[in-house]
Amino acid sequence: MDAKLAKDLNKQINNELFASYLYLSMSAWFEDQNWPGFAHWMRLQAKEELDHAMKIFDYLNDRGVAVILDGIAAPKTTWDSPLEAFKDALDHEKQVTKNFLDLMDLAISLKDHASQIFLQWFVTEQVEEEKSTGDVVAMLEKIRGSVGAVFQLDRQLGKREDD
Repeated sequence: MDAKLAKDLNKQINNELFASYLYLSMSAWFEDQNWPGFAHWMRLQAKEELDHAMKIFDYLNDRGVAVILDGIAAPKTTWDSPLEAFKDALDHEKQVTKNFLDLMDLAISLKDHASQIFLQWFVTEQVEEEKSTGDVVAMLEKIRGSVGAVFQLDRQLGKREDD
């Protein structure tokens, strides 16, 4: 595997671990604010991001590339509202999408077909990630100011099942 692609995939492991850490921080904040459904949704999101990191970890190992882990930055720990937290989550997902598209562009330029096939799963996954998070943002924007509606959404998101 090309050294730059290997380095960038290692960096993406770190990005995915940070995403997991960020969503876990959001889950903790939601728990502290007594929004158990939002907390549950974010906790499952944190687990999913950890799974993504491990998927890249395993791919690098399968390709005989050394996995090099780096430090994880401290995430934000407080938000002004559920809407602000989910907007931050959506912004983060958009950045992750950009990261994977950049990785795909690099794999294409290197004619690394195995990495292109591997990365396609993440490109497709990011469409789902942006949609699911964006849907929550849209709902929170529609119900802004209605505490009862926020409680209903919290209950609904608490029913999310582990994938």
